[in-house]
Amino acid sequence: MNNATDINLQFAQAFPEPLLQPHAWLLAHRLKEGHICIDITDLPEPANPAGWYASPQQLTQIPKWVGNDQATTPFILHRNKLYLHRYFQYETNILRHIKRLLKTEEPLLEARKKALLTQSALITSLKADYSLTSLPANERPDWSLAAVIMTCLHHFTILTGGPGTGKTTTVAKILWVQYILQPNCRIALAAPTGKAATRMADSLQSTTLPLPDSIRNKLQQLQPVTLHQLLGTKQDDIYFRHNENNPLPYDLVIVDECSMIDVALFAKLLSAIGSSTRILLLGDKNQLASVEAGSLFGDLCSQAAALNAFSSDTQNFINRFIETPSRSLPISTNNTPHPLAEHIIELQYSHRFSTKSGIGRLSDAILHNRTTILDEFLLNNNGGEVSITSPDSDSALLSFIDGYEAYIHEPDIYQALQLFQQQRILCAVREGKGGLAECNQLAESHLKKNNCLQPDTPFYENRPIIITRNNKELGLVNGDVGIVRTIQGTKKLWLDAGNGQVRGISVQYIQHAETVFAMTIHKSQGSEYNRVLIRMPNHPDIPILTRELLYTAVTRAKQQAIILSSELVLKATASGSVQRASGITHRMDEL
Repeated sequence: MNNATDINLQFAQAFPEPLLQPHAWLLAHRLKEGHICIDITDLPEPANPAGWYASPQQLTQIPKWVGNDQATTPFILHRNKLYLHRYFQYETNILRHIKRLLKTEEPLLEARKKALLTQSALITSLKADYSLTSLPANERPDWSLAAVIMTCLHHFTILTGGPGTGKTTTVAKILWVQYILQPNCRIALAAPTGKAATRMADSLQSTTLPLPDSIRNKLQQLQPVTLHQLLGTKQDDIYFRHNENNPLPYDLVIVDECSMIDVALFAKLLSAIGSSTRILLLGDKNQLASVEAGSLFGDLCSQAAALNAFSSDTQNFINRFIETPSRSLPISTNNTPHPLAEHIIELQYSHRFSTKSGIGRLSDAILHNRTTILDEFLLNNNGGEVSITSPDSDSALLSFIDGYEAYIHEPDIYQALQLFQQQRILCAVREGKGGLAECNQLAESHLKKNNCLQPDTPFYENRPIIITRNNKELGLVNGDVGIVRTIQGTKKLWLDAGNGQVRGISVQYIQHAETVFAMTIHKSQGSEYNRVLIRMPNHPDIPILTRELLYTAVTRAKQQAIILSSELVLKATASGSVQRASGITHRMDEL
């Protein structure tokens, strides 16, 4: 890159200290890749355009620019990690607020345990509903019931699990118990995007749990919001209305898709959780991290010593509510409790697909880079639940696109929307061979050739559209998907309004939108489809190709995953992992 156009170099040279400039350049470069700090004991060679790296000792000798954790200097050096001051403060505040929540719950635990015992019959009835036959040991315990009890006891809880493991059902159980214990409990549902928040609320409201009418009515009244709406955005201001000095007015805040939350928003969220408020963080620890800097949810869930770890007293208390001995929590052998032990629960059993099914086996092989299992899928490509074929296989792609004809030929708008949502092409990249633009264009041209579409105007009939920016006035949120159709002479974008209803918005008001036969894997997070076709690039030398990306794509499928990829790209992707530098995992002793 030309040094004159290297914005990272320009940033580094803004600091008139030659010893600092190489580190400033690298830190700026890494921030764009999602890292929030750099480890100065493990720096890359050769030196970057800003020059050679200084030693850690030399950095400590420029206190005007680099300080310790108590300093207000532009850069902070803490435990051999170099941060920009702002990001160090975000990380520090996250730890500080978690510690605060852990402390405030301590004197309340015994009273809360007694309250739970008064509802023993209800809690016991919320037992797991899957068979124990042939299940591995880690899937047998009723982790869902453990999560219900822990959330009712604690101020800070993390619930993680893969697709179909019952996170939303567990939340419904938590709300049932919480509303019984506290009928006027104030609940907030939020997620990083409006679409994710709406999906969570829809799932809760359609739960198959035998809820009493009074509890079901309360769930129906919950209004999901984005995190920005929850915290209260202020015009032309980076700060929110709700913060440490003006906490959120809720008893329980539930946040879904937490892997998508960057470090800055994570810090601001936790700062707005008051000492009398519980927070439950939901997500899949193995999914993609946030687009912006940080991977806080994954970092917290990576604490192996804290995951499904309970003291013997807590295990005994939880097991009092579990009638089937083989579903009881196993006796812990961990004698060095982690600060977050009992606060991070991972659901182990997938109701959607087992580790023996095609999608289940493939997703597990991707996550753990099990090359022998990947080889099995590559060799035994029978076109069943999982199919892997050449990235240049036009027949596979065109055959998949043919599946979109169903929604086009369906006259009922609501039914057409349901049919369209049954499948999706997922792309790793936006541009280039196999990218988003190419796949959408190919879908349009193929369906035109089949006399299904006439994509000759911006809002052609039956064009599928995804909204790419929130519009409060129109009630549109980033991620909403609809279909363009002309009804009674007026062309509108029609969207699912829930409860079997649709709503239409004149296309003349639609500004920020894209065609969505295909979408990026990043954009697909939180969604699910019966069938997905995953289009991988033709070469592996793309930094975003990681196992987290491929896992996220594969697990969007409920019934069939078709992957267009070479063996080289598939294995290179499964061997690569998101590695975002942060200090959280090294600072747990500060809790």
